[in-house]
This record gives sequence, structure tokens and C-alpha cells, in this order.
Amino acid sequence: MQQPRRVFSMIREFHLADWFTLGNAVSGVSALFSTMSYLQYGERWHLYLACALVVLALIFDVLDGRVARWRQKSSAMGRELDSLADVISFGVVPAVIGYGCGMQGSLDRVVLAFFVACGVSRLARYNVTAEANSQDGKVKFFEGTPIPTSLVLVAVLAWAAWAGALGDALWFGSVAFGPLELHPLVLMFAVSGSFMISRIRIPKL
Repeated sequence: MQQPRRVFSMIREFHLADWFTLGNAVSGVSALFSTMSYLQYGERWHLYLACALVVLALIFDVLDGRVARWRQKSSAMGRELDSLADVISFGVVPAVIGYGCGMQGSLDRVVLAFFVACGVSRLARYNVTAEANSQDGKVKFFEGTPIPTSLVLVAVLAWAAWAGALGDALWFGSVAFGPLELHPLVLMFAVSGSFMISRIRIPKL
């Protein structure tokens, strides 16, 4: 009986904002399942659903911060939960959707992995430097573009799906480097990832 008591004890430590953060994570994982369903069945609506779930994850991500400020309750655990949820919804999910849309060449996978690594690094840096960059307890700016900006990539992929530009019909085609293949469209992930780990200062609204 000790284990269930520990579980309920942990749940009691959750603030209201943390449940919205979990909604972010659940939306992201559901988007992964939808993309896998597209790869299995080839029905395009699964991709549309995956992209829509990323938008839902963003809504939860915005709400958790607003609820935390409204309730004036936040915690280190909440911050870690937020980062882990963001890695799933705005790092892993866009990369997997890109793979599902046809970015499946050897070099595509390298770029997509680079993008996820940049997202993880960006969030880790934010967690470490947030206190140092804060004034009056509030962070005034971001270093590097926030990871939710990957929603722009998801929007492009949703547009490609709507236009039927998937698989071999992916915009800009593919380029071969010997046995290695690259779809130029995947470079938007490289650009996005590079901006995330840059030192560009962006005011926090």
C-alpha cells in the first residue's frame, strides 16, 4: 500500500497550472500517435489531427503560465514539467511530423535530430539562466527563439499535406549525395533549431 500513497502524495503537490502542463504533454503524445497512424494507414486526416494537437498543446502551454500567475503559485517541479512537455510537443512532435510527411532520407534524419537537440538545449539553458536573467522575480527576455515557435514548421507541414505535397511530391524534391538523400525543405528545421540556440534576445511578453 506504500506505493499508492506515494502516488497520491505526489498528485497533491500539483498546482492547478501543472494540470494544464500535463494537458500540453498529453496533446503532444497524442500527436505522435496520430502521425504513426498516418504512416500505418496513409489516411491524411491523421496528419491534420497531429498538427491540430500541436496547436492544442500550445493553448495548454499558454494557459499554464497564465493560471500560475493568476493563482500566484509556481514551483521548480512545475518549471521542469513545462520543459519536459515542451520537448515533446514542440521538439519531438514537429520532427516526427516532418518525417511522416516524407523527410525520411539519411540526411533528413540528421537534421531532424539536430532540431530536437537544439530544442532540448534551449530549454535546459532557459532553466539554468532564468533566475540570473530575471528582474523582480520575472524573466524579461528569452535567449534564442522559444521552442513553441516550431508551430510555424507545423503550419508549413499542414499546408504541404493539404496541397498533397507529401512523400515523393514534397516541395523542392530531394537531393542525392551518393547514397545519402536530403529533402531541401527539411532545412527549415535546421534554421529553426539554430535560432533556438542562438544568443538573440527576445523580449518576453
